[in-house]
Amino acid sequence: MNALRNKVQLIGRLGQDPEIVNFTDGNKMAKFSLATDDSYKDKNGNKVERAYWHNIVVRGGLVSVVENYVTKGKEIAIEGKLTNRSYNDKDGTKRYVTEIVCNELLMLGK
Repeated sequence: MNALRNKVQLIGRLGQDPEIVNFTDGNKMAKFSLATDDSYKDKNGNKVERAYWHNIVVRGGLVSVVENYVTKGKEIAIEGKLTNRSYNDKDGTKRYVTEIVCNELLMLGK
């Protein structure tokens, strides 16, 4: 059962080109937003569609795949874990961010 703890799987499209962050130690990180779609029928029987946006972070060897092949609008499948972090913005206000740290990525579509 431990393999199922904190596991996220999503299929969606990139909202923008990935941002590649280069660190002083030579490591890289990729960040991008992923949109997933959902639809349901309201009480009147009308179809309602909604997009959900997810913040994705990629580290390690997958960064080169993202850097070279993943662009805005591409459909991908990712697997990872849900994480939370906080930081203080420029005004000193504490902000909270929920992200998915990706450990597997699959290119879909053409």
